Amino acid sequence: MVHVIKADKYIEKVLEIVKKRNPVEPEFHQAVEEVLNSIKPVLEKHPEFEESSILERIVEPERQIIFRVPWQDDGGKIQVNRGFRVQFNSAIGPYKGGLRFHPSVYIGIIKFLGFEQIFKNSLTGLMMGGAKGGSDFDPKGKSEGEIMRFCQSFMNELYRHIGADTDVPAGDIGVGGREIGYMFGQWKKLTGLFNGVLTGKGLDFGGSLVRTEATGYGCVYFCEEMLKDRRTSFDGKTVVISGSGNVAIYAHEKATQLGAKVVTMSDSNGFIYDEEGVNIHTIKRLKEVERKRIKEYVTEHKSAKYSEGYKDIWNIKCDVALPCATQNELDEKAAKTLVKNGCIAVAEGANMPCTPEALKVFISNNVSVGCGKAANAGGVATSGLEMSQNSQRLSWTFEEVDKKLHNIMINIHSACKEASEEYGVGNLVCGANIAGFLKVARAMMSQGLV
Repeated sequence: MVHVIKADKYIEKVLEIVKKRNPVEPEFHQAVEEVLNSIKPVLEKHPEFEESSILERIVEPERQIIFRVPWQDDGGKIQVNRGFRVQFNSAIGPYKGGLRFHPSVYIGIIKFLGFEQIFKNSLTGLMMGGAKGGSDFDPKGKSEGEIMRFCQSFMNELYRHIGADTDVPAGDIGVGGREIGYMFGQWKKLTGLFNGVLTGKGLDFGGSLVRTEATGYGCVYFCEEMLKDRRTSFDGKTVVISGSGNVAIYAHEKATQLGAKVVTMSDSNGFIYDEEGVNIHTIKRLKEVERKRIKEYVTEHKSAKYSEGYKDIWNIKCDVALPCATQNELDEKAAKTLVKNGCIAVAEGANMPCTPEALKVFISNNVSVGCGKAANAGGVATSGLEMSQNSQRLSWTFEEVDKKLHNIMINIHSACKEASEEYGVGNLVCGANIAGFLKVARAMMSQGLV
């Protein structure tokens, strides 16, 4: 019989192990600490999880793969980048998680994202384990030929470790339909197989409708449920959105459809504020077609103002905030400003965009908060729906997929709310962690020492 210690001591012990084994990886430490501290009531109620060392096992990836990616630039010079795939947990299904191509990528970022993915995928109710991958390659400024050659070289190694029933990567920052297409083509050439090994594919070869819109739509669907709990809706609300990629664009589109007015969007250089409402058609053209910076918006819309830097975006008065850019973009100071200005709901469209201190400010001031692993689960949920369509060799309509996505987000909100109430934690952030953790932990217990 294993001696069971108090939950807080157990958590402290595991966090110490994580930091010792994974030094200089602050994003990973932050993600683990946030989850473990929020599931304390679960550990107190279920001492069998400690007896079976569930925490020690769940914070350690099942497999970490690091590999060299050599590719030739247009000048004929050989360039070398580093590729990653962290297959974190397969207790409830094949590994599932995106690929990120960005200069900031290193093993700590991939582990943070992969760890979050375990619980995000669990919350969807679909059979998907957690994983993440990517490279420190930067697609910006590269030609089509250079991007293709890099993607092919990246897949030359990755193909050994993935498969439709093993590990199904998708896109993330720097990896869109173009990159997925090049990687899928190389996978097919190397294996001779045509199956759902990647999601986010083009509609002509197995992709799903709504996949582009899914994370942004899902974020708004989740936030809509939070607003219903406050006996209100998006109708007539002023919304501040950060970012201007897929998540931000389609969060804007869906919030506007529900009657809100979106007044800001941003990129890594700065943000725009349009008190008349940001024109989504202009944004789509600038970002999706012309691939220009957000500041170009003000040359066409005289009611808009552009500000350098993105931190001050949270000074704009709003009812709802949707951080959709990147991790730790919204800090304690920004949270206090949003509360002071009357913000009632925050839904994370990005992965971990609010710092722990910011989350504490929101929760203590009765602001409804949807954390990323719940509020931005729409993207991976629709990836799961794409996997289902690929398995059946079917293609569902936009309306069919959107309806399934909407129902999944409603169910995620319900699961977070029920877990919050059952364990007395009083907020959806802890509720999301508890609900996601319980399903995975129970599966791990049932499967023995694997």
